[in-house]
Amino acid sequence: MHVVREPVSGRSYTVLVLETQSGVVGYGECARATEAATAHARRILAGSGVAAYEVIDRQLEAAPELRAAVNMALLDIAGKIAKAPVFQLLGGPTRSRARAMTRLDGASDEELAASLRRAKDARHRAFLVPAPVHPGRQQEFVNRTLRRLDALEAAAGDDCDFVLDAAGGLTPAIAAALSRALEGRHLLWFDEPVPVSNLSVAGRLSAESVTPLGFGQSIHDAGGFQDLLREGAIDVLRPDIRTHGVSGIRRLAALAETYYTAVAPHHDGGPVATAAALHLAACLPNFYIQQIPLPAAEEDRRMRASMTRRPVEVIQDGFAALPDGPGLGVEVDERILA
Repeated sequence: MHVVREPVSGRSYTVLVLETQSGVVGYGECARATEAATAHARRILAGSGVAAYEVIDRQLEAAPELRAAVNMALLDIAGKIAKAPVFQLLGGPTRSRARAMTRLDGASDEELAASLRRAKDARHRAFLVPAPVHPGRQQEFVNRTLRRLDALEAAAGDDCDFVLDAAGGLTPAIAAALSRALEGRHLLWFDEPVPVSNLSVAGRLSAESVTPLGFGQSIHDAGGFQDLLREGAIDVLRPDIRTHGVSGIRRLAALAETYYTAVAPHHDGGPVATAAALHLAACLPNFYIQQIPLPAAEEDRRMRASMTRRPVEVIQDGFAALPDGPGLGVEVDERILA
């Protein structure tokens, strides 16, 4: 297990290295892992077959922080043994490339504008925009948000799309007022406008809103997603790739498909999870777009690129290519991890 921290941003993630008795190595990623979770995972994995990744995923419910990483690593090993990309093991590909989106970094409008320029230079065409800090007065907040979007849309041009992220921090009244003001802007969706703990509020907001709503990046159990779907409160499912893993999101996507709901996995980790997310995108019929981090600092971007000897976070005209090697298609340089 390697805990990795990017030198400038401080973004941290844990890379799991899993080796079979025959010497095949697989890689996975999670946010963090406790000693107790690691010990539990070792007991479950000892003597297990690689092809049992679905069974093992359920057995690791007592170590939820490690489930995603173990799932990625087992699929990586299974693909390497079969000499096939993970998406082929999972019945794909359903597409030849995956649409990508990145989050703009910054607290001020000026910092967001600079982040937009970096993202456009990196060939991104879809952007997640943080909403301004709430100043207290409803109309002032709505107007400030609209001005932020106006400036970014003007700078980006007609070939770009936007998602507004409120991080679940708005009251129902302010979220409803902002949602009405956004109706003519054709955002891809409005992300986490209110806390997901109040389903009736989320459902009412969805019923009154023309703009699609996205929820899910902080939900850890499948029941939370099912409640949102039953309430009719969600248009875009946002499970986190480092929380649910490939198998977990596949099950959630199958559930969402029965409600005609798209899936756009949340991702704010490292390049191993990016590779897993791209394989996932290739095998989901209702996949929409994949969030891929783009650090502001060049030093951080170089580090991410060097972790996998073949970079996986290369964007062309708003799309990421599918990794085509066996397993996850990445060769991790463990010297960089060390």
